[in-house]
Amino acid sequence: MLARTGALGVGIAFAGSLSEIFAGTAAAGELGRSGYGPLVPDPAGLLDLPEGFRYKVLSREGGRLRSGEGRVPSNHDGMSAFRGHRGRVHLVRNHENRHTARIGVPTVEGLTYDPAAKGGCTVLALDGRNNVQGERVGIAGTAVNCAGGPTPWNTWLTCEENEDKAGTNGYTKDHGFIFEVDPADPHRTGAVPLTAMGRFQHEAIAVDPKSGIVYETEDAFDRPFGLFYRFLPEKPLGGTGSLRAGGALEAMRVPGVADLSAVQETGASFGGVEWVPVPDPLAEKTPIRLQDFGRKGVTHAQKLEGCYWGDKAVYFVSSFARSSEGSAADHFGQVWKYEPHKRRLTLVVVFGPSTDIRLPGESPDNICLAPRGGLMVCEDGNGAQHVYGLTKRGEVYAMARNRQEITSAAAAAGGTPEEPEWGEFAGVTFSPDCSTMYVNCYTPGTTFAVTGPFGG
Repeated sequence: MLARTGALGVGIAFAGSLSEIFAGTAAAGELGRSGYGPLVPDPAGLLDLPEGFRYKVLSREGGRLRSGEGRVPSNHDGMSAFRGHRGRVHLVRNHENRHTARIGVPTVEGLTYDPAAKGGCTVLALDGRNNVQGERVGIAGTAVNCAGGPTPWNTWLTCEENEDKAGTNGYTKDHGFIFEVDPADPHRTGAVPLTAMGRFQHEAIAVDPKSGIVYETEDAFDRPFGLFYRFLPEKPLGGTGSLRAGGALEAMRVPGVADLSAVQETGASFGGVEWVPVPDPLAEKTPIRLQDFGRKGVTHAQKLEGCYWGDKAVYFVSSFARSSEGSAADHFGQVWKYEPHKRRLTLVVVFGPSTDIRLPGESPDNICLAPRGGLMVCEDGNGAQHVYGLTKRGEVYAMARNRQEITSAAAAAGGTPEEPEWGEFAGVTFSPDCSTMYVNCYTPGTTFAVTGPFGG
């Protein structure tokens, strides 16, 4: 949500209402607390937590999958927890593996899209005490699985943040798609690209639980940057596999706004939002963001990432914008709210260069709503890495600190790094009963279950 920008290391300014972004969600009832006290050093040297909290290592990169399908893949990223039978939890975990990844997701018959690609998802089955009962491949042969989102029928839509075509980087099939993963039985969904939902650098999705419309963000790295999309399915809310029936993909046009970064005033609102049919959703010859949408064009934005549904609206995030890279203006994060029934887009929150809210670290990345309100934010920067809590009042507290050092290029070459390096956090999420926080260390890939007085 906040960004992958080094400028956050000196603090960020905040304008707007944090309570607005929790409206209509499970976190809306309480303000959230200011913290759980100082972090206590972990004697095992893995994860520092506040007093009263404890962790369990559920899975580590390079270990053996309990299914016997191979080793636990690298680059643990986006993740979500689903309720299973008899108190079980199914934890679906993305692996943001490029073609150069150290350990790819093992190829499994019926679950592999492109044998030459190393990304995908794995699924952990946990009992009520977070004991691992199973660990298996959910989907394989995909590329750079970064984020995604859950559906109302309890499946996970995993997104490829990649748009390489067959023949690039050794791939045998085109990439840039969304795939559905059933956490209870991955073979029910298989490895079928949801092609009608578009081929581009996907980041995240959110589903309108009443209409079934799926909103999608695009995290494109080059100008003219990404678009905000909606997908109108032929079988809305049809359950597992229904998205394969196809539908129509459209891109957002905000009249008079070509680039969202140009809007700097919190509360700025735009009515009459239009949705323009995408000429070629498969981007056979031209990336979607470069296609001809007519004289009026469509609205672009740099670093469109997080996306979720709440209070009859979809919220989406532009993590940052830099005029030096081609954006219309600079910001360190925006949260936008689109109300479909009003066709209205509103800038809810802006993060900027002064210091109304100061994060102790730098480069926040993955987020989730916390049980008592507020956010949990994963840090992706230099030095020691943290999970921070951010309350609805704007108070920041440290929830966890990673103690796992990673091997730097200098160390791997036999030299001595100037300072230690720690792997970033990713995929923070909570169990359905909110008793456990699950979080990944990206490198070395490690999945933790954290328990303690979250509600106290």
